[in-house]
Amino acid sequence: MSRTVKIDQLADEVMKGLQEYKDLAVNDLKKDVQKAAKTVQDQIKSNAPKKTGRYARSWASKKTKETSDSIAYTVHSKNRYQLTHLLENGHAKRGGGRVRAIPHIAPAEAAGAEQLVKDVERDLRKGG
Repeated sequence: MSRTVKIDQLADEVMKGLQEYKDLAVNDLKKDVQKAAKTVQDQIKSNAPKKTGRYARSWASKKTKETSDSIAYTVHSKNRYQLTHLLENGHAKRGGGRVRAIPHIAPAEAAGAEQLVKDVERDLRKGG
């Protein structure tokens, strides 16, 4: 005995299932992005130059954009933003010569991106 199902009903059920999966995946993705931003912030704080510690403490992460299916975080220095480029890349001294670069932002960014990829892959493997 066979059961007949209209194609429209089948398509509707498949679309409902896909929408549920998308919602679960988006929620996991948002959590993963937040976790990666926190990791980048923490790594920059721990690897930043610490003459007085003020520069290292100035790093924060902030949610800059969120929609129903996306999220964006910005990791930034709250009050010492003028120093970031100079410390990361080095700079010329007033009387000649150069100050050495202290890379602390790029390595943290790379580690955060790597962690995000691993977390997203893990979440997609587990099914949303």
